[in-house]
Amino acid sequence: MHFLTELIESPILKEPAKNHKNIHRHFYRYSKGEFIGPALKIIKTNTRITLKGSFEYEDLIQEITVTTIPEKEVEIKGVLITGSDVSNTINNLGLDWNLKRSSGKTINYKADITDKINRENLLEIIEKFRETSYLLFSFNLNPTCKVTTKNRVPQPSKKKIEEDDINRRIQFCAGVINNAAKSIKSVINFALGDFKSDLPEKWKNITIMNNYTITDIIIPKVIQNSSLLRIMAVRKGKITRILDVDGESIEKQYSIVV
Repeated sequence: MHFLTELIESPILKEPAKNHKNIHRHFYRYSKGEFIGPALKIIKTNTRITLKGSFEYEDLIQEITVTTIPEKEVEIKGVLITGSDVSNTINNLGLDWNLKRSSGKTINYKADITDKINRENLLEIIEKFRETSYLLFSFNLNPTCKVTTKNRVPQPSKKKIEEDDINRRIQFCAGVINNAAKSIKSVINFALGDFKSDLPEKWKNITIMNNYTITDIIIPKVIQNSSLLRIMAVRKGKITRILDVDGESIEKQYSIVV
């Protein structure tokens, strides 16, 4: 499950650094203030649905697209980027990915990926790495089943919310699937569950924007390491989700503890 979908279902997390790492890690970098969060655009034509997302929506686009591939292997290419040694996870999944540690001061790990994997295994891989890593892969099975993801994690945006360039940000990852009733249902359930009852029966373009307001940061008193303090700190505030459906906007806000 995508971290925002899970957060909207349970916005007040208990001990997020310990019990909800898959969500908590997406908020490490935020101090107090207002910040631009991930954005996703969904474009529907007669034959296909195109998903365009910013960084931190790539796993959702991958997941939705992978669910539509047939029961056969698909060749993926890309990289795995993580801040922790996930060699055991790679081995447990039966993957032959060579994880290498960076030589800089900041501890990072990276694995270049070229592999053939079937649908069920690929869905498991996406889910497993959500807690620790960024899995940036691409594949092209056919014109209505493909994913393209950039191979570098972008720098956090320093722009104010009103200066956000959505169209530029959503070029990070794109997925194309066949336009079918089942596919539309999956897209809505995976990405827009809290707006399900607000959507019109017919639509062409949907954009979902997520912005964060951090009002308070609770820092653990027993930790002295400054880097670890940033990671373990709990953020309080709200998430504002703005849905644009063919030019009509709907906004929802949730108080969050992450």
